[in-house]
Amino acid sequence: MRLNDYPEHRPNVGVVLFNPQGLVWLGRRVNTPEPWNWQFPQGGVDRGEDLHEAALRELDEETGVTSVTLLDRTGDWVVYDFPPEVLARGGKWKGQKQVWFAFRFEGEESEIRLDAHHQVEFDAWRWARLDETPGLIIPFKRSTYETVAAAFERFAG
Repeated sequence: MRLNDYPEHRPNVGVVLFNPQGLVWLGRRVNTPEPWNWQFPQGGVDRGEDLHEAALRELDEETGVTSVTLLDRTGDWVVYDFPPEVLARGGKWKGQKQVWFAFRFEGEESEIRLDAHHQVEFDAWRWARLDETPGLIIPFKRSTYETVAAAFERFAG
């Protein structure tokens, strides 16, 4: 896997945060209508940034969580294309290429702060079963969530 693989796709990381019971953290995206408004933390990789460090940064920025232990990561890019309605909004990317990280949450729930940083991504959060997450995400990302759920199912409660 190289950063220049899939040059038309934005480099991105995603995080599946497991609690001690094996449930996963989901955030409800701000200003996103139901029913597909829940997702895992994710975000872009800065130029020259290590993917693991990018995952920790995104998790902190979007949830306030820093008390984690790395469980695993996907071995290669998980790639998806944006649908025509997203592409029509403009932008330079055809889609996203993501490396996903599984972390175990080691802190107290009081550590979770959706307003930890200036750009708030989520307005609510909850714990959920990993196997229900593909049905909660916007359809064009569903196959990505199925791939991620399969990759990390051994950590699920």
